[in-house]
Amino acid sequence: MTINETQDEIIEEFSAFDDWMDKYALLIDLGNSLPKLDDKYKTESNLIEGCQSRVWLQADYKDGQIIFQGESDAVIVKGIVSLLIQVLSGHTPEEILNADLYFIDRIGLKEHLSPTRSNGLVAMVKQMRLYAMAFRAKEKEAEISQK
Repeated sequence: MTINETQDEIIEEFSAFDDWMDKYALLIDLGNSLPKLDDKYKTESNLIEGCQSRVWLQADYKDGQIIFQGESDAVIVKGIVSLLIQVLSGHTPEEILNADLYFIDRIGLKEHLSPTRSNGLVAMVKQMRLYAMAFRAKEKEAEISQK
């Protein structure tokens, strides 16, 4: 499934609710369904800077795709982590770097988050893109060394 197809599914899922309390409940459910992050990944280097709550993000490169895992100590933030992983995990660095994450605005997430949570969301997206840039650079190095 493409990044945009996943975003469209999320938009559809959230559009079933008119009330933001119901959307928060959905976010919390998504967070609760996120697999627990192994303690070995809960390191200082995996903590996202700029988040009010503690958010860990682990990225692994496997068969040309980035696999993200994450966790937060705050339930709504954990739901946001879950959404970002759902959209971006399992895609190539190039796909992640070229992705327009329109679902964030379309479901009204940014406007219904506190400024600190909104900053945290931006920091999470930025970190995921930085991982994609790093893995893309490694791909390019590997291509050059094979020539």
